[in-house]
Amino acid sequence: MKADGLAAGKGVLLCQTLADAEEAINELMRTRLFGDAGARVVVEELLEGEEVSFMAVTDGRTVLPLASSQDHKRAYDGDTGPNTGGMGAYSPASIVTPALQARVLHDIMEPVVHSLHAAGVDYRGVLYAGLMITAAGPKVLEFNVRLGDPECQPLMLRLQSDLVEVMEACIDGRLAGHELRWDRRAAVCVVLAAGGYPGPVEKVA
Repeated sequence: MKADGLAAGKGVLLCQTLADAEEAINELMRTRLFGDAGARVVVEELLEGEEVSFMAVTDGRTVLPLASSQDHKRAYDGDTGPNTGGMGAYSPASIVTPALQARVLHDIMEPVVHSLHAAGVDYRGVLYAGLMITAAGPKVLEFNVRLGDPECQPLMLRLQSDLVEVMEACIDGRLAGHELRWDRRAAVCVVLAAGGYPGPVEKVA
């Protein structure tokens, strides 16, 4: 159950039963857990698997993937608790194998960019796909036109190429042939949040 509006990455409630779904609708539409973002809701199939963040840069024609990363959105250990804006991330993500990366590029990222171009949209910049890696393969949860947060932080620690040069190549339409250099070491970002997050938190005056 999703709030049909922007909720800072926290507008999804995972429902295992009909009672869970009814409670989610109550929290979204009556209690207004996410404010006006929950005035309308979207009901989607619950996908089982591991969530990964797949980011790439594009100049409108060429799609160049960034290193893999994985964000952990549930509030508590063991992938439990409510969804948050992200409790931490690391890179690389072992679930994104070279074969999976190639599949996502071919089946998801490149078709999106080419479809935008065909529709007259000359999009240049970062394209972010939130994916669920299911037993049937990768499924798209969302697209964003920005770097993921907090996934961006471990990625920037590992990036050895000049980010400005890459962005200028996107702007100028000359991304073809570019390669990104990455530190082989892993990087991790851990989020410290106030007690009660992602719900109401204690505030010190």
